[in-house]
Amino acid sequence: MTNPHPTPGPPHLVPYAALPCPAAEFRARALHWAAQYACCAYYEPNGAEYPHGPFQPLLAVTNAPDAAPTTLAGLETWLARPAGGPRCGFVTYDVKNEVEALTSGHFDGLQWPALHFFTPETWLCWTAEGLEIHGNTTDVLAAILAPAVPPAAGPGVATVRPRLPKNNYLAAVEAVREDILDGEVYELNLCQEFYAEAVKLEPVGTFLRLLAASPTPFAGFYKWHDRYLLCASPERFLQQTGSQLISQPIKGTIRRGATPADDERQRQRLRADEKEQAENLMIVDLVRNDLARVAQTGTVQVPELFGLYPFRHVWQMISTVQATVRPGIGLVDILRATFPMGSMTGAPKIRAMQLIEQYERTKRGLYSGSLGYVLPSGDFDFNVVIRSLQYRADTGYLSFQVGSAITYDSDPHREYDECLLKAQAMLEVLGATVNE
Repeated sequence: MTNPHPTPGPPHLVPYAALPCPAAEFRARALHWAAQYACCAYYEPNGAEYPHGPFQPLLAVTNAPDAAPTTLAGLETWLARPAGGPRCGFVTYDVKNEVEALTSGHFDGLQWPALHFFTPETWLCWTAEGLEIHGNTTDVLAAILAPAVPPAAGPGVATVRPRLPKNNYLAAVEAVREDILDGEVYELNLCQEFYAEAVKLEPVGTFLRLLAASPTPFAGFYKWHDRYLLCASPERFLQQTGSQLISQPIKGTIRRGATPADDERQRQRLRADEKEQAENLMIVDLVRNDLARVAQTGTVQVPELFGLYPFRHVWQMISTVQATVRPGIGLVDILRATFPMGSMTGAPKIRAMQLIEQYERTKRGLYSGSLGYVLPSGDFDFNVVIRSLQYRADTGYLSFQVGSAITYDSDPHREYDECLLKAQAMLEVLGATVNE
């Protein structure tokens, strides 16, 4: 029997010029090959320029995941074992229940494990020199290139339904505003689910269409048995390089303009929006406090506040918070100090999460959790799982969630429109409309 976790030897390097097909076609073939495995993870930067860089392009697979951790405590033990390659995985929003005395009781049509990581038996890295194939490299390139890419098939989803009907969402925004007036929270990220049932979806082709519609720096594809995450996230949660820790919360969204002049007006409108700046600043302060729990004294800094970055459909306001990690602090310590990310909860965080459970109608699960990888050096990079489709092949359940930050100045209808704006690429890919 082939050892699923062989001792890594030198990687097999394939110059890009030696690949017999264009880069986009090879990526499609590699993803279709990877999706035949029990578990696979793919991280795609889409050629984006981003402060401190986007995801590293990486594709990892295994048919024999080792004793995968399902708790932070188990993850800490598992990460302490030596590994010659990357560890790939995700942390769902509901790990909050391990970090704090919280619960999650809503409907869950996807039922991901609380967290999941695996050590790949084979992994591919796209580098400046060429394609590196690591681990079990025997016949991998031939297996990727052998089958033709199946023809693209539409997902056949005419409409998606809201778990929280529009009128109930509007009422929830008003209730959150009252909570803010009463001093319960300063800001709360209120999310809602749109879903369809009995869907026949081809995950890889749908993911590639999502990337074409919304190319983002922290995109990813994850398969765990019959569950799939198709992620086009623009947001980084945490990156560690050496002793430097970076978090880049997004708060502030406006639609792109139809012409260059209109687009510049939109950018300036977002830059001058006091409400959006207030939202961003509150989360920056929360992130600063979170990072301070694991940082060397005096090292927490904000090198960029209210940065404006263009994406296919929207301008986003992004800030960068950085710190130097104290010696002996590992990934799990950092997650316990910072998870869930403040951009998806609100402030103060614990009370915001209690109210989220009160007002939302769907268990968040992997949405507003994090997808990422840990390198053998201990460096890691994790995104925020937003702008993502999730699919369960055995039941045909298809879902995506979107949300916005509610402050006292929020207008319920404007917040609802922001949710639909964030859903635009996913609705385009599905060819679906919202059945309100």
